[in-house]
Amino acid sequence: MKPHPTNTRADRIDALVLVVILLIVAGFAGAASFTHVKDWTLDNSPPGTGAWFGWANAVISELIPAAALLTIRRRRRSGGPIGYPMFLLVAAVALSLSAQLAVAKPGLSGWLLSAVPALAFIGLSKLVLTTAPTPTPAADPASARPVEQPNAPAPAPVVAEPVALAPVEPARPTPVAPVAPAAFVRRNGVPLMGEVTR
Repeated sequence: MKPHPTNTRADRIDALVLVVILLIVAGFAGAASFTHVKDWTLDNSPPGTGAWFGWANAVISELIPAAALLTIRRRRRSGGPIGYPMFLLVAAVALSLSAQLAVAKPGLSGWLLSAVPALAFIGLSKLVLTTAPTPTPAADPASARPVEQPNAPAPAPVVAEPVALAPVEPARPTPVAPVAPAAFVRRNGVPLMGEVTR
């Protein structure tokens, strides 16, 4: 996709750096959250539950908010409703935060350090949702008007030259050839006018 011509090189570099930062933060926050959800699931599963179940819950809990975030962005661009994807995003972040707090060392510092991935994802989501594309400069109708000079003389009004019209001749009647009424006959053989033949 070609950048907008009004974007400067510095704007493009800033946007690229922001994307790289967002990807790094999202990757590490997702990895930490993934581990916490997997461990929490395995610690609270019935005995004999395979490790795949913890991995499945972790994958689900990480992919749903990412999909919800992308859906919200797409629907905002198209003007669609965002209620349901926003609900999924909030629910997935709440699940991730619960898992992170559940596996944390008891105490304020343990909870805070364990909650960093969920808090980072919330901040990242807010940043992604509120980042708008650079507005394109619209043509201002006021700037399109010519600037009036205070001492400039007013332009002279334009007067149309009179046009001579050619005389119109009266219309002549078109000659019509007389046709006998008997010439007009219906399909069933009955004449339209005149005497009815039997």
